[in-house]
Parts: sequence; C-alpha cells; structure tokens
Amino acid sequence: MKKVGGWFRKQNAYFLVGLAMTGLVVVLGILSLFWTPYSTTAMSATERFHAPALKHIFGTDNFGRDIFSRVMQGIGTTVIVSSAIVLISSCAGILIGAVTGYFGGILDEIIMRITDAVNSFPSILLALVVISILGSGKQNVIFSLGIVFTPSYVRIVRSEFIRLRDADFVCRAKLMGVSKLRILFVHILPNIFSVFWVSVTIGFNNAILAESGMSYLGIGVQPPDASLGKMLSDAQGYLGRAPWYALAPGLTIVWIVLGFSLLSEGIRRKQEGQR
Repeated sequence: MKKVGGWFRKQNAYFLVGLAMTGLVVVLGILSLFWTPYSTTAMSATERFHAPALKHIFGTDNFGRDIFSRVMQGIGTTVIVSSAIVLISSCAGILIGAVTGYFGGILDEIIMRITDAVNSFPSILLALVVISILGSGKQNVIFSLGIVFTPSYVRIVRSEFIRLRDADFVCRAKLMGVSKLRILFVHILPNIFSVFWVSVTIGFNNAILAESGMSYLGIGVQPPDASLGKMLSDAQGYLGRAPWYALAPGLTIVWIVLGFSLLSEGIRRKQEGQR
C-alpha cells in the first residue's frame, strides 16, 4: 500500500486526477456527438419529473426528457464551444504577443494600451456588449469570448518573448542570418509552451464558466441544442419539485471546472519539479 501511495505522489496526484476527470468529460462529450441513451429532444407527458432510477439515472425534466442524455449533449456543446474559444484566443494571443514582445517599439505600446483597456472591464460584460450587437447563438458566443480572452494570452506570450529575445540561442540564430519569422515561431515559440499550457487549461475553465453563464442568461447556446447553463436556468423553477433537474447540470459544471483546475495545478507542479 505504501508503494502505491508513493508512486501516486511521485506521479503528481493533481495531474493524474485532473487528467482522469477531464478525460471522462471529453469522452462523454465526443460520445454524445454520435450516441446518447435517449433522444435529447423527445418529450413524454407520462414521464415528466421522474426521479433518478435505473431507466433514467439522472431522472427526467419538465418535458419528460432524459436528463443524463441532455447532460451528455451539454458536455459535448461545452467541450466544442470552449475548445473553439481557447483556440481562437490563444492563436491570436500567440501571434500578437510574439510580434509585440520580440519587436517592441510603438506597436507594442499601442497594443498593450488596448489590452489594458480591454482587461479593465469584466470579460462577461464585454462579451455581452458584443453579443448585443451580433445576436445570441453558439457562433457569436465563440467569437465574442474569443476576442475577450485574447488579451490574457497576449500578455503571457509577450512577457516570454521579451525574456527570450536576447537569449544565446536567439543571438546565434541572428548571426547565422535566420529570418525573423523563423526566429519567432521556430526558435522562440517552442520554448514558451511549458508556461503557455498552464494558461490554456485555466483558459478552458474561464471559457466553460463564461459559456455556461451566458447560456444561463439565455443569450448563449440556443435550443434545441442542450447546454448545461440553459439546463440550470430551466431547472430553477422546479427546485422544490425536482431538485435532481438542477443538480445534474450543476454538479457536471463543478466536475469539469475542478478537473481542469487540478490539471492546471498538476502541470504547474510538474514544471516546478523540472526546474
């Protein structure tokens, strides 16, 4: 038993538990794209508000729909939307942060003042402004939150490029006549990923909470697509009659956020152990 415990601590418990929790979420999300135990849109007046049982392990909602199937689809929606948000914001952050951090100058000053202005407002508030202009929907949520989360990646990438732009391997590449583009994305960029991955996992947490919050308010993912935030919103009127209706999507959001938090902490500890 001591050997097992020692191995577990050695392998970074935060990372392993976070990886297992997020892995389960990703598997369920991908599976929901092809299969769910029941149809997520089929309604049944005779099966409204059934408590959790073998037939419906998470119970049924006010329309008689299977909650577990809808939670699975909600996880799939969350995984897709959050991945798209992180992909857009991180790629934009890498591009802008690399250029400003390496070259500096007036362009750096202008862009950093813009990021300071964006960061001075709550991210959800800015996203709501963009949504109010573009309208609600999955694509607009992805676009608005992708823009809002970009400045945080810009700052991280910029600081790493400033730290590495005068490193010995960069100076040698300059002396060899290597192009600036190659220096940016072949020589320096791979060396910042150890720091960048932590911010990516944190970014997933922020994206999940933001998407769930906007769907809860009714301006995010729209029916017939299932969303964990929208399920919570729909369930709040039935807390006394069917508490499982809110419990399932609520605990699922907690599970996802906790999993990514543990994964982020595990990655950070791994990096500290390698220094």
